[in-house]
Amino acid sequence: MSILNPVVLGGLALGLIIGYLARRWTALSRKESIERKAEEALRGAEARAKEIEFKAEEKAASILRSAQEDERTRKNELRKLEERFLGKEDELNAEKKAVEKAKEGQEAEKKRLADMEVEVREVQKKAVGELERVSGLSKEDAKQKLFEELKDLHRQEIGELLVKFERDKRDEVEKKSMEVITTSMQRYARQYIGDATTSVITIPSEDLKGKIIGREGRNIKAFERLTGVEVIVDESPETIIISSFDPMRRELARMSLQKLLKDGRIQPARIEEVVEESRAELDKQIEKAGEEAAYDVGILDLPKEITKILGRLNFRTSYGQNILQHSVEMTHIAGMMAAELGLNVEVAKKGALLHDIGKALDHEVEGTHVEIGRKLLKKYGVDERAIQAMEAHHEEYPYAIPEAYVVTTADIISGARPGARRDTLEKYLKRLEEIERVVNEFKGVNQSYAVAAGREVRVFVKPEKVDDFGAIQLAKEIAEKIHRDVRYPGEIKVTVIREVKAVEYAR
Repeated sequence: MSILNPVVLGGLALGLIIGYLARRWTALSRKESIERKAEEALRGAEARAKEIEFKAEEKAASILRSAQEDERTRKNELRKLEERFLGKEDELNAEKKAVEKAKEGQEAEKKRLADMEVEVREVQKKAVGELERVSGLSKEDAKQKLFEELKDLHRQEIGELLVKFERDKRDEVEKKSMEVITTSMQRYARQYIGDATTSVITIPSEDLKGKIIGREGRNIKAFERLTGVEVIVDESPETIIISSFDPMRRELARMSLQKLLKDGRIQPARIEEVVEESRAELDKQIEKAGEEAAYDVGILDLPKEITKILGRLNFRTSYGQNILQHSVEMTHIAGMMAAELGLNVEVAKKGALLHDIGKALDHEVEGTHVEIGRKLLKKYGVDERAIQAMEAHHEEYPYAIPEAYVVTTADIISGARPGARRDTLEKYLKRLEEIERVVNEFKGVNQSYAVAAGREVRVFVKPEKVDDFGAIQLAKEIAEKIHRDVRYPGEIKVTVIREVKAVEYAR
């Protein structure tokens, strides 16, 4: 055991030495391989760097050559442009010299002509002086004598020519005027049906007549008081007649009665509700009528307030002629006439459409309908030329522009057509309006209605201002004033109604 130990130890030592030497040799070999690879990589990088440097130098040289070429090209172009400018400058100098030379020639020619003109005047003056000396007459005397001799010689011929010229011109003007008017009338051929003073309502059953009248007539009295119309319930089968000279009241009553008949509940409180609903609907219809009229004639720039007031003319009449329809008809005629005469068509049409707008308020505002219309149109900023065109149609104002003559002529044409107006009906309506106007002047009167074709006037007073005794006294005073201020046939019954209504709500 002791003999083997040295051998084993020696073998181990020898193995360690051999392993160390082998590992060192391996490390040295790997180091040489790494160094060799690093040197190869370094040489490759240097080669690539040289290649990149070479390419960059070639690129820079190419750019330099291109810049030098561009510079040479620009220099050539600048040289050519400079040569062209120099050539143009030479041409302008040559032209300038030619113009100056021509100007000098003109000045010389002008001076020569001026000298010749002076010579001619001197010769003419000498010739006239010689003629005056020979004839013994001055220039003015000779001219006057010549005119007198020619006038005496051809007096009759000159007179005939003047008469013929005047006649031809007058005939030509009349012919042109008739042509314009007849052309406008032919192009606007519209049928017209005059408004009546009654409306007929058809009812589904005769039994409804009793409901409309109500117990002791309370329903029909309430209806007439709220609408201002007269309801005629007679023996005509299944019909009720609404009578009123005011088309707006008549339309309000027609709408309200139709609603009541459809609803079936006919009693004073319900009648009052339905009348208020119908009044709101009627306001919408008025606004729609104004918008449709303006659209029909092609005037779309009117203020909304003017359009609404214009719609009220649909419920006004003039000698039985519906004023809104009359205004629309006038507008078409005025537009065609203005186009034929070469005037402003828009101004003529707008003046014609708005010429009677004051009639929508003439029973509410003092003044003629022309004056009311002017103030209304000015208030809402309507074109001043349109106001000038409409204000002269009754000759209250001067004809400021040519379109004013067109509006007046169109008004006459529209109103003068056969069947368009009825004078008797207009006088009757005027009388009813006058009766209501006289009654409304009394203090304490809330509203009044002329009914029964003007044979009765119903006056509703404010109960807090007029007592029972005052109502009796008021009826006498109204009757006396009507007798004194209004012309009427027969007699007029004055009925003063004082009604107290108390309303309270249980909450």
